[in-house]
Amino acid sequence: MLRIGVVGIGGMGSHHSAQWYAMPNVELVAVADIRPEVAAERAKQRGGCKSFGSLEEMLNGVELDAVDICVPTPWHKELTLKAAAAGKHVCCEKPMARTLSDCRAMIDACEEAGVRLFIAHVLRYFQEFRRGKEMIDQGVVGKPTIVRTSRGGRHPIAWNDWFANYEWSGGVILDTTIHDFDWLRWCFGDVERVYAKGLYKAGLDHIDYGLVTLRFKSGVISHTEATWARYGAFRTMFDIAGDAGLLTHDSRTTPSLNVDLKEAVKVKVGVQVPASSVTVDPYYLELEHFANCLKTGEPLSITPYDALKAVEIGVAALESVETGKPVTLA
Repeated sequence: MLRIGVVGIGGMGSHHSAQWYAMPNVELVAVADIRPEVAAERAKQRGGCKSFGSLEEMLNGVELDAVDICVPTPWHKELTLKAAAAGKHVCCEKPMARTLSDCRAMIDACEEAGVRLFIAHVLRYFQEFRRGKEMIDQGVVGKPTIVRTSRGGRHPIAWNDWFANYEWSGGVILDTTIHDFDWLRWCFGDVERVYAKGLYKAGLDHIDYGLVTLRFKSGVISHTEATWARYGAFRTMFDIAGDAGLLTHDSRTTPSLNVDLKEAVKVKVGVQVPASSVTVDPYYLELEHFANCLKTGEPLSITPYDALKAVEIGVAALESVETGKPVTLA
């Protein structure tokens, strides 16, 4: 039985704890939050597991195999280092950290302690994005050339309004577009140049927007949009244009994933994915993967290096917004 403790019981931590509580062969041992009353209430809802006011209290109070870190981004490094020093495996919410130096410190600490580090880039577990990656790899639209992605909704509100503190969150580009940066790199390989425009540090009240152009080493060009200014439902989209056709996804449509090929008679069975609700929560799937890898020793599908590279793209995009110049990655 794998023993899990969740640190940070806000929106994401609450959702993670629900997935752990529902998972067979996993025991949600404890939850912790700097608001002890919130942790205590959530513990009651999760089968009466123990609750604590800090990670330190949790590490001293119960036996754990792994810690799931769901606190705001600036504290990812600090808590990862403490969990690693205690010999616990770490699952940590995206983005990995606010700076590249923090990312590297997290990787080094876990390697030195001999524990696994998994950054929860959940987009890879969403049905449309996972199937899109498979279709790209199968050559359904031929050689990809131009890609467009978009995601966003309202400006998030959370503990201490931390998302609105862009020194903490990195704004919509680092906190939200990080999903697309990881997925795009998974699909098309490493990025060599980043150029971005946006409202980062524009001083607007709970409004942010970013448009990031990525040039990949493979030659693919992507235009990646993210917004915290859309007052309707949260929406995701992508268009992938190749020399054989166009693959599209729009979360508002049914089916949400479609392909248009130059020669329609050659469309393969299964190219158009029928609309259906995802029967298994993507957050459950990513956490289940982490748990299974801890049990079997198999490699994690998302490496700490993958997560660091996504942050590298995000940090470069913020630099480009501030300087007005493109940033070339090492």
